[in-house]
Amino acid sequence: MMHLSRSRRSIRESYPEQAGRTTTGPSPPRSTPTTEIASEAQVLTSYAELFRTPGTRAFSATGFIARMPISQLGLASLLLVSAQTGSYGLAGKVSATAALAGAIVMPQTARLVDRYGQARVARPIILAGAVGWLLLALAVTEAWPTWTWFVLAAIGGGLGPSIGAMVRARWVHVLGSGHLQRRAFSWESAVDEIVFIVGPPLATFLATGLAPWAGVVVATALLIIGGWLFTGQTGTEPPPGGKDAPRFPSRLLLTPTFVAVALVFTCCGVAFGAIDVIVVAFAEEAGSKGVAGLILAAYAAGSLIAGLGFGIISFKRSVGAQFVVAASMFGLLAPLLLLASNLWLCTILIFIAGFAIAPLLISATVLIERIVPPAALTEALTWSTTSLIGGVTIGGAGGGSLVDRYGAQLSFWLPAGVAILAAAIAIVSIPRLRFRSVQRTASRLAASLVDAPAPGVPQAELPS
Repeated sequence: MMHLSRSRRSIRESYPEQAGRTTTGPSPPRSTPTTEIASEAQVLTSYAELFRTPGTRAFSATGFIARMPISQLGLASLLLVSAQTGSYGLAGKVSATAALAGAIVMPQTARLVDRYGQARVARPIILAGAVGWLLLALAVTEAWPTWTWFVLAAIGGGLGPSIGAMVRARWVHVLGSGHLQRRAFSWESAVDEIVFIVGPPLATFLATGLAPWAGVVVATALLIIGGWLFTGQTGTEPPPGGKDAPRFPSRLLLTPTFVAVALVFTCCGVAFGAIDVIVVAFAEEAGSKGVAGLILAAYAAGSLIAGLGFGIISFKRSVGAQFVVAASMFGLLAPLLLLASNLWLCTILIFIAGFAIAPLLISATVLIERIVPPAALTEALTWSTTSLIGGVTIGGAGGGSLVDRYGAQLSFWLPAGVAILAAAIAIVSIPRLRFRSVQRTASRLAASLVDAPAPGVPQAELPS
């Protein structure tokens, strides 16, 4: 990688600005970035700076509640179906169906959000999705025909907005471009990890200690409450583009840089989906199914610690280089799970493996923000989430099938293998991730915005 710390480009790369955007406020100082970890007090001060802007605490807190179901619904439906049928293969397929539906529908929802606003689009979708999840719990509990489970899982999974993308879009809106943006993304990544620390144990406790359907019902209630409160924060909502806003054709996102990020996200999703299923089976084989949620929480805890540290470190390397290093760490740490021979060792190894997750997702998110025009940011972030969810679909179904056939411990080969593949993809993509290549991609996409047609102009008369 080129060392650009003495140039103007290096300074811009050290701050999460998108190429081509105008920076508000004073320019960042021309100092050479260092790679130093701040003290605990400095960490708290650094993140406290984010919340000096009015409204940020409210939308971040309510966004946390609205995101809680992300870590619960997949696992809760898995536990529900496996408890009723005894089959992890079927349970994984039902859970994967919900994830696949989300992967297909969420980007279309994101386009509507960018055009018409978060509250106007998200609220009816949240309510419709909640109905789907509640009916799924009823259908499995009352032993409705199995095909209805897949239909209802698709409705629940598909009709759900990407809350994480909407929260990050709000940070971009209220902060503008500048050094606080990557810190905000790091903060939200940490919130995501807290969601995955609290959510799986809660879902496991409810499903195994109260009733198999309880995990799905409680997660659905959090979706409705959190989603309603979050979308009610109108003061920080990014202004909708409206019908007359410039359009950004989705096909233009298929740049080598974006595709590389999306493929790595997919590999991450496969690992996450497989690990969810395999850990539950691993704990059950050890006679302690109830601790599965705690083991999964350890995975998120490792990622949380790494994410908070990553957000306050200054790097000499570009965000593309950070992405490659994080992907390589993912490829090195995930295979450690193959050494798990008991629950304690599994917990320790999964905690260590989690250290690669947040830095990878944060650097990928900053990279996407860097290349995509603001008018398409929510959609682009949702496509990355869709890639992740699509991977979860594959991982959940594949992991369940491997567990039924080979047992839990051997099934860890699936997440280990895709982690190595993610690292390979990132390394091969290095030429497309260099600063100059990223800058050219951003400029090209910014120039690709298409003005909306004037009223009365037939679609056929518009240039293709």
